[in-house]
This record gives sequence, structure tokens and C-alpha cells, in this order.
Amino acid sequence: MPTYEYKCDKCGYVFEEFQSMNEKPLSVCPKCNGKVHRLIGAGAGLIFKGSGFYLTDYKKSNTSPATSNGDSKQDKSEKPKTEKPAPASKQEQPK
Repeated sequence: MPTYEYKCDKCGYVFEEFQSMNEKPLSVCPKCNGKVHRLIGAGAGLIFKGSGFYLTDYKKSNTSPATSNGDSKQDKSEKPKTEKPAPASKQEQPK
């Protein structure tokens, strides 16, 4: 059941009322018996449940903080790693 916010036109009293969506809106102020109108609310905030919503939940990258901002400085004593070529597959010889 939603919570509705009301404001009295006579005294300016603002209050919330927890009521069913099928109920008619309130029309009388509980303080001064003046006329009230329902305010337009922002609704409930989003609730994220589960993983994947925080920075710590994302997959870790292999880059260091220095390389993530574009300042990629590699140590000159360290040679870049190269991959070995895949071995050639044996092809059938025509008979």
C-alpha cells in the first residue's frame, strides 16, 4: 500500500497517509477540518538488490591505475611479451 502526502488548504498542514490504492483520497484536514488535496509525490526511490551495482562488484581489470588514465609508461628493462605462433597443422600429402 502506498503512502500519500496531503496538504490542507486552510492551515497549510502537510501530512502523510498510508492507504490502499482503491480508497478515495482524503478530503478533510485532521487538525482544522479544512479541505485537503493530495500532493504529487516523487514516489519511492529505486532499490537495487543483488550484485553488479557497485564499483567493487565489477570485474577487475588487469590494468594498473597508471595505465587506466592513458599514461602508459612501461619499464625499459621489461620487454613486451610476445605470443608464440601457433604450430602449423599437418596437411595431408596427396598420394
